[in-house]
Amino acid sequence: MKAAIEIESLSKTFRSRGGNEIEAVSRLDLTVEPGQVFGFLGSNGAGKTTTLKMACGLVMPTTGTVRLNGFDVGRQRGRAMRQIGAVLEGTRNVYWRMNAWQNLLYFGRIKGISSSRSLKTRAEQLLRELDLWERRKDPVGEFSRGMQQKVAIAAALIADPPIVLLDEPVLGLDVQASRTVQDWIVELAKERGKTVVLTTHQLDMAENLCDRVAIMSRGRLLAHRPTGELLDLFRREFYQLRLRGVDAAEKGGAFPGFTASQENGHTVLSGEVGDDLSVFELVERARLAGMDLISVSPAEPNLEEIFVELIERAEETVGQNGNLERDGAGRPAGVEIRG
Repeated sequence: MKAAIEIESLSKTFRSRGGNEIEAVSRLDLTVEPGQVFGFLGSNGAGKTTTLKMACGLVMPTTGTVRLNGFDVGRQRGRAMRQIGAVLEGTRNVYWRMNAWQNLLYFGRIKGISSSRSLKTRAEQLLRELDLWERRKDPVGEFSRGMQQKVAIAAALIADPPIVLLDEPVLGLDVQASRTVQDWIVELAKERGKTVVLTTHQLDMAENLCDRVAIMSRGRLLAHRPTGELLDLFRREFYQLRLRGVDAAEKGGAFPGFTASQENGHTVLSGEVGDDLSVFELVERARLAGMDLISVSPAEPNLEEIFVELIERAEETVGQNGNLERDGAGRPAGVEIRG
């Protein structure tokens, strides 16, 4: 089966106002298979949005290629662009002076829908699915940030593209609207066979939705695995100690490497039990510190914990010049996890 997205040796270097070169994306190799929700994760400045803009043809790469369903974005731009619909965070994706209905008709036309009947049917379907039908004649500039985001998503999907790029798609949405969009993302991939590339800082959402994730730092790929495999890879002896009383957190120094949180008037200490520490020793430490131990239970690592650990590992390898140290193949030293 042909890959939905193929990225080979992709790099982008910008020049700052001071004349210094900034490498936003460095020698990125990435493949996204069709029909999956793919999480593209990283801290601010990691290079995610720059990569998506190169995939959309909005930014020209310094080196490398991007192919969408086999069409090269650089050499076959027209055919490649018909493969995708995109919502880019921080970019005005729709025209605020036009109403929602006008926006969808406009973007449908420029994306090649020639039949007025088909276009109007598709526009109505999208607006109803996103609970915008009753507001279709109102200028988008008068909408809330969340409603504007939903119009942008509808505009990205108006031509029914096989690949959908969503950069922070639930930003500004309330809980109910966010749930609607998340359910829709799953439906797009699982029921309609679309490839959805999702960037988000909400890692719990990424863990729930994504079949596979890639994690970037400083323009370089740190991890690229199925979500379940990545969680399994980092599954170690994590435990939670529940202690009676909020003031127990003050004695958390007895558990170096553990984090303390408050829950229902109790303190919960969470951390890893390594080779040099046993569960029985944890219980003994609590007793010696005068803590009233309620329970000890195993805890599974989540995607947020894995993300933080990978980024911290990457930062530890940053040289004095501010760049990640690299091995002989030019890859990040000591942090890369491929799959």
